[in-house]
Amino acid sequence: MLRSRAVLAALLLATGVGCAGDGGGQSGTAGSGTAGGGLGGTSGGGGGSAGTAGASGGAAATGGTGGSAVGGAAGTTSGAAGTGGSAGTAGGGGQAGTAGSSAGSGGGAGRGGAAGRGGSGGVAGGGGTTGGGGGTGGIAVPAGYKLVWSDEFDVDGRPNTANWRYEQGFVRNEEAQWYQQDNARVEGGLLIIEARREQKANPNYQAGSTDWKRNRQYAEYTSSSLNTSGQHSWQFGRFEMRGRIDTRAGMWPAWWTLGNSGEWPSNGEIDIMEFYNGRVLANVACGTSTRYTAKWDSVTKAITSFNDAQWSSKFHVWRMDWDDTKIDLYLDDVLMNTTNLADMLNPNGMSPFRQPHYMLVNLAIGGQNGGDPSGTTFPARYEVDYVRVFQKL
Repeated sequence: MLRSRAVLAALLLATGVGCAGDGGGQSGTAGSGTAGGGLGGTSGGGGGSAGTAGASGGAAATGGTGGSAVGGAAGTTSGAAGTGGSAGTAGGGGQAGTAGSSAGSGGGAGRGGAAGRGGSGGVAGGGGTTGGGGGTGGIAVPAGYKLVWSDEFDVDGRPNTANWRYEQGFVRNEEAQWYQQDNARVEGGLLIIEARREQKANPNYQAGSTDWKRNRQYAEYTSSSLNTSGQHSWQFGRFEMRGRIDTRAGMWPAWWTLGNSGEWPSNGEIDIMEFYNGRVLANVACGTSTRYTAKWDSVTKAITSFNDAQWSSKFHVWRMDWDDTKIDLYLDDVLMNTTNLADMLNPNGMSPFRQPHYMLVNLAIGGQNGGDPSGTTFPARYEVDYVRVFQKL
């Protein structure tokens, strides 16, 4: 995503724990094992009885966010012997999932998003899960992983300030938009970044300046760019985002990461999702001996190659699997690009991908790669259902 000399402003604050969804539902059954539930969200209104006891030993379960189902009358109910982690919170009448057998202290409802409205409950065990966002049901935790952070975008209004902060103004790539907070909101279980054709005065304007950030008296478009810099960053793991992107002329949406330490591009860049000019991209970049010039490992695919006339109107899932040897980038479970870390080293021989990275979500307009937006009808929307980070157990 970053193509110019502009250096990103580092930003952001703490994680958020989701609250439960609307309504109750029946609890799941407890699995065998020890100890009670994990760190779930708070209960929703109505319904739900306690989970039945597990098959083997241990102390009695405590209700509420412990061994019994979260979200209903079961809040104070004690289970019988052996609690294998509570079931995921049921949303809007959906049934909670059954608890996993390996719950222990990490079982039951996991850390993270709220229960989905109308979806099925989360599946506990191996770190546990909570319900999903946007009505998609429970968060499916991949085998061998635990959920360490997510935003399910279940609370309407401004994006969670404990998770996100905003870039401001003209930032990079000679893009046409003025970034501001006002163009991002959460509505109906989605993060919506809305690009608008509207004139915005540039407070940094200097007539005759050769700096593209200063020689424009007005921006002709506005949009938002959110990131987790300063508080939320991760080294290695599985990163997932479900979203719907606008693929019309001039649109440049992205979901990407930058390393915490170093000047771009020596801090490392991973473009898990990037789109412009009819193509989706999966990119990894490191530094070179020339300042502000990146070495790229890039794969590009035209959306026409998907042979789906409705592709742009659908939600898709982008994913990164990143460990200490390689980075795999996927679109809808199809591998787009594999980058071996040993092949992407800075001139000093160090890897920028063996350090924590923070994430960015933005919708740019025009600029060096976005194309000409003048014939496109606005507003334009980039919609995100959820963003999740898993790490290996």
